[in-house]
Amino acid sequence: MKSVLKFLPAATLVVGLALTAAPAVAQQPAQPKAGAAPAQPKASPAAIAAAREILQIKNANAMYAGAVPGLVEKTKIALTQQNLNYQKDLNEVAPIVAQQLQGRQNEIGEGMAQIYASEFTEQELKDLVTFYKSPLGKKLIDAEPRAIGLSMAFMNSWAQNFSETVMGAFRAEMRKRGKEI
Repeated sequence: MKSVLKFLPAATLVVGLALTAAPAVAQQPAQPKAGAAPAQPKASPAAIAAAREILQIKNANAMYAGAVPGLVEKTKIALTQQNLNYQKDLNEVAPIVAQQLQGRQNEIGEGMAQIYASEFTEQELKDLVTFYKSPLGKKLIDAEPRAIGLSMAFMNSWAQNFSETVMGAFRAEMRKRGKEI
């Protein structure tokens, strides 16, 4: 039972992300066959600018601000595990590499802006900017992280409780077969 419960938070996160993505996926046109390059319309500079503004308003850069140092640290750890005798050198090299690659996380923001600009029309992006600058839009930006956090906590709690129901159902069915688990 405890081993099942150990995986529930991760499974709940996956289910939650899948559920939030499902409506968006359902609205998208069918994807081209394997091997064919996806046809993405070329976004206008104004659409990309609006997408950047939306991401700035939503403080999206907070999601990836630590990407470079984080990846440098992960890589250092992996290399250290493979090359224990180079631990001192790798510890000294890591800040150098982090400094050399500083700012590259901005590529993530540019990629996100391109994606937004390809998923929404220029007018839709401008409308979203207007919305996010409105009192309700500002409230959404402020309240959404807490609402998502509380929703995830509720889903985790529900999953833990429901797993006991599922376990009870398995035990009952196995009892009918003369087997105790």
